[in-house]
Amino acid sequence: MAKAILSLKAIGLLSRSLYVTLRLDRIVIFLPLLLASCHKENKTPVPKPNIVFIAVDDLRPDLGCYGNPIAQSPNLDKLAAEGFLFQNHFVNVPTCGASRHALLTGMRPTTKAHLDNDITSHVLSNQPETDIPETFIHQLKRNGYHTVGIGKISHSADGLVYGYTEQPSNKRELPYSWDELLFNPGKWKTGWNAFFGYANGENRQSLNRQVTPYEKGKVSDTGYVDGLTTQLAIDKLKELKNHKKPFFLGVGLFKPHLPFTAPEKYWNLYDRATIPVSPNPMVPTNVNLKSLHDSGELNGYKLGEEKPSLSQMASEPYAKKLKHAYYACISYTDSQIGRIVDQIKSLGLDDNTIIVVWGDHGWHLGDQQVWGKHTIFENALRSTLIIKTPHNTHPKPVSSIVETVDIYPSLLDLCDIAIKHPIDGESFTNLFTSDVPNTGNEVAYSYFRNGISVRTERYRLTKYFRTEEPTIELYDHQTDPLESKNLASEFPDIVNKLMPILDKGDTGLY
Repeated sequence: MAKAILSLKAIGLLSRSLYVTLRLDRIVIFLPLLLASCHKENKTPVPKPNIVFIAVDDLRPDLGCYGNPIAQSPNLDKLAAEGFLFQNHFVNVPTCGASRHALLTGMRPTTKAHLDNDITSHVLSNQPETDIPETFIHQLKRNGYHTVGIGKISHSADGLVYGYTEQPSNKRELPYSWDELLFNPGKWKTGWNAFFGYANGENRQSLNRQVTPYEKGKVSDTGYVDGLTTQLAIDKLKELKNHKKPFFLGVGLFKPHLPFTAPEKYWNLYDRATIPVSPNPMVPTNVNLKSLHDSGELNGYKLGEEKPSLSQMASEPYAKKLKHAYYACISYTDSQIGRIVDQIKSLGLDDNTIIVVWGDHGWHLGDQQVWGKHTIFENALRSTLIIKTPHNTHPKPVSSIVETVDIYPSLLDLCDIAIKHPIDGESFTNLFTSDVPNTGNEVAYSYFRNGISVRTERYRLTKYFRTEEPTIELYDHQTDPLESKNLASEFPDIVNKLMPILDKGDTGLY
């Protein structure tokens, strides 16, 4: 009898509502209510979190929350303060489509085709469905999620496969990932026209590139397509609130991708005279020009006042003008994200919704004498990553190095979904706890321009597979965070120490 009583106490089954009659020869316990309660508890599953994933083109970490005193990004700053600001997130490929492919598959590139913008349409769009999910979104869908895509999540502006100057097809870039695929091209008529659109309804293609790389539009937020995308997302959230399934909502915002077009009110947030030019506007010392490029994407906008290149720097007034345009686009995008987050909160969805803001790569704003992405320098590889999870008890900046392929397993980890096939990414959800220190052992691998680059806590080591020397570049981020001088020839011992780490990221690509 004593053992029985102690056992009951040990498992916490005695309460005021429990009537217990004890006798020496037997124990009579009336437990019907308790048993029913336990049975009900065991049958009630823990609800899966919703996910709102906002992918932003060309968003380098030039935000207030990243320490930029010029950029006006109050909504992203607030989200970062409520969640986790990844200070050292690096993409695997510094171009839109290939970077997104790495995100969606959790895999680093293994062939040169994996460095192309159209890699997803080549390797996923025409394939039959298999046991291995095509993307992490497909994996969520197979595990009970209702998946909705709005805008550019993979490379296509609207999720359909067609060329820049063609009419949209009915072929999905990701045939198995989406329950719903939505887009409003507005006055531009197609996704790609809207992507390169100007306020009058024209676009880069329709005007044969006889356009400026920027525009201060006398329009409201919906005068450019990201405002329309945001409204679609807000309306869809109202529907998803009452959906029986957990949901994944992917929202692709175009700005600050070229052309740098934004409503006038966002340009007016800035005094151009106070916008600084790049602190590192020169080609780095001891570097071959093959590591860089002549800013062809920017100069493809034929009516730009100047054509900056590796042989001709942009003038200070033009550099300030371009940065002003880029910052206006950041503020425009920040406002759209703020509207989406406000809707999540007003609908009461924030209690069980993961919010992710991810920049698909960085951008050189005149740094190293380059305007654009497409290098494996820090400016093109480091991008924005902010994650807010439900019931954040320890929001904080995260200094550990993570790479884009790590997002796949991390989101599935947060949703308690097992991954049954090999991927390159590793979950970083352990970094969300308050007492996990930065180990200093994290690295990030990136690939482009016939090169592989590895970023450690202190160094960036890059190896190029080419004949032009030097083929090895070393940058010390403790003494030279702007990557202005290649130190490889001065510190061969450090190169030799880091090279085995770089070699681990060699996927046989070159």
